[in-house]
Amino acid sequence: MRFVQQQFFPKSDRPELLIDLTLPQTASLKATKETVARVEKLLAADPDVEHWSFYVGQGAIRFYLPLDQQLANDFFAQAVVVTKGHKVREKVMARLEEAFVHDFDALMARVSPLELGPPVGWPLKFRVSGPDPTKTREIAHAFAQVLGQNSNTRNINYDWNEEAKVIKVEVDQDRARALGISSQQLSNNINAVLSGTRVTQLRESTYLIDIVARAVPEERAQLDTLRNLMIGASNGRHVPLAQIATLSYTLEAPLIWRRYRLPTVTVQADVVPGIEAATAVRQLDGAITNFRAQLPTGYGVVLGGVIEDSAKAQASIFVVFPLMLFLMTTILMIQLKSFQRLFLVLLTAPLALIGVAGALLLSSAPMGFVAILGIISLIGMVIRNSVILIAQIDDQIAAGQHPWSAVISATEHRLRPILLTAAAAILGMIPIAPTVFWGPMAYAVMGGLVVATLLTLVFLPALYVTWFKIRPQTERNHEEVPGIIALATS
Repeated sequence: MRFVQQQFFPKSDRPELLIDLTLPQTASLKATKETVARVEKLLAADPDVEHWSFYVGQGAIRFYLPLDQQLANDFFAQAVVVTKGHKVREKVMARLEEAFVHDFDALMARVSPLELGPPVGWPLKFRVSGPDPTKTREIAHAFAQVLGQNSNTRNINYDWNEEAKVIKVEVDQDRARALGISSQQLSNNINAVLSGTRVTQLRESTYLIDIVARAVPEERAQLDTLRNLMIGASNGRHVPLAQIATLSYTLEAPLIWRRYRLPTVTVQADVVPGIEAATAVRQLDGAITNFRAQLPTGYGVVLGGVIEDSAKAQASIFVVFPLMLFLMTTILMIQLKSFQRLFLVLLTAPLALIGVAGALLLSSAPMGFVAILGIISLIGMVIRNSVILIAQIDDQIAAGQHPWSAVISATEHRLRPILLTAAAAILGMIPIAPTVFWGPMAYAVMGGLVVATLLTLVFLPALYVTWFKIRPQTERNHEEVPGIIALATS
């Protein structure tokens, strides 16, 4: 039984697949388009693919609520692939993953079915934070080696890490001010050459297309072009950029993510099929603890991904548990009017877990969010049956019946109503049992209710007799009935 599953919410049973293509962060939009064209040829040759839609330079539009939205970047592309059915989806995933491993270099590709519940993305995520971006990158590299030591992790990557080649312009502010040249003017002139500037717009149907003027690629790649760039000074003069600035090539991170104002690198990874993210985290727990102990002051590693989202989802449920237990015990105490009977009723609630575990094992359903909801409702059903049975026993004892006979006759009297109500609840769960999202809850309720109902009809009467020390009725103790009645009704 997947008692803690990879995703707290299950995967969708829809035929769609998501393909995330991430090139090196220094890659251009043109390189991303070329990679997309190769992937499209791969999809066109797959007989189990119905159709697809590619989004180059950005993530897919939110066509369903739990989609993990991606930011626009030239080095990123995302595709929505529709297969010919849920049954062939896994085969298409396997073929695509194999092709990405063997036929595509310097490409981080991830193929995944649609998620249900909060969007998570990569199941394993660890956020490495610190005050210095360079040091943070080095620690993230070292932590990736720790993850790589576990054979159950794969496709380890970073949300940002690579440095890009950039042109560094160091302006001599004294000379620039003497010539009447502002920093904004310098920025506009340099961007006009490198990035271009809009000169006009062209209308095509209902769209306006910008016409951008900039230097040809051969000139943009040379420092001499920028050094000889003429900058307008005061009094109508023009001076080359080299007279007021020093230009050189350098490396720097094109993208820096920050969390709580600290540079943060997220080390992401997938898990091998059949292994849960929680299992991999438990296996890595010792190595991660040792790694954290060696970190400098101000740097840390925080667990994210599926485990973090699962904890948030569980916290939203368990935060109201104290109030729920208080109200439940208060109502039961008003009904039973006895601490002893309240204790007997509460002892029957754990019986439901026997059936829950068996049903989830047989159905291979995950113990996730919806299964926990089913267990909560199941506890209420089991307690209700126990209250009905104990109330019937007490009514028959109060009517003058011997306690031993009262327990037996009350159980026989309530046998049919309890079994019928349990059967009605079980039959009502059958239509939603095959579904991916509600299936775990249905199996948990059905299995738990079957076992708990049968055990309640056997365990609770035996516990009642044992707790109140009731003995079978005989001719010798027949005269002791009033005393036993007083004990049982106390």
